[in-house]
Amino acid sequence: MKSSSQDQSLSDSRELDRSYDPLTDSVADDAELSTVCHRPEGLDQLLQQTSFNRKELQILYRGFKNECPSGVVSEENFKTIYSQFFPQGDSSMYAHFLFEAFDTRSNGAISFEDFVMGLSIILRGSTTDKLNWAFNLYDLNKDGCITKEEMTDIMHSIYDMMGKHTYPCIKETAPKEHVENFFRKMDKNNDGVVTIEEFLETCQKDENIIQSMHMFDNAI
Repeated sequence: MKSSSQDQSLSDSRELDRSYDPLTDSVADDAELSTVCHRPEGLDQLLQQTSFNRKELQILYRGFKNECPSGVVSEENFKTIYSQFFPQGDSSMYAHFLFEAFDTRSNGAISFEDFVMGLSIILRGSTTDKLNWAFNLYDLNKDGCITKEEMTDIMHSIYDMMGKHTYPCIKETAPKEHVENFFRKMDKNNDGVVTIEEFLETCQKDENIIQSMHMFDNAI
């Protein structure tokens, strides 16, 4: 029977050589260790930083590791994974924008922490948190406002992702019309840009937008 000191020594050595995975409470084999670039520190921090419970985090992590054995997702991998959900269209540009929204440290990779903290906002965040995340997605150059050019790029990426063979057929002018409607509603002072204040004020008064923000609250 092992003593407590022996157990502690084994645990310490696992932490030092990174063979111990605190999220799954398991030891990685040599093959897995050779591919891992990043490993989350553990559950406790993520339990504090997200709205997921322990079981949910473990389920999410298993899925993440299955798709991304190295522990991080590159943009190309992200695009490949995302394209599986939209086989009829070209989702590469929208996936690029989405990747940049998840890549909060702008280091060209999404770790499990990046992924799960973003997902926590999308699925479990308050209305204001979700709207702030959406604004950051649309604000492509992260300068604090959304321009018509940025919104046009977003809309084209969404329509490309939906594909050409939708029913009813989407008009060629649809992206431009959507942008004009967006600015007509959001740009309160008609200065050609939408600020976070204008975005929040308009969205929080629109019942349809509020309902759509909470469609996936219980998705996990």
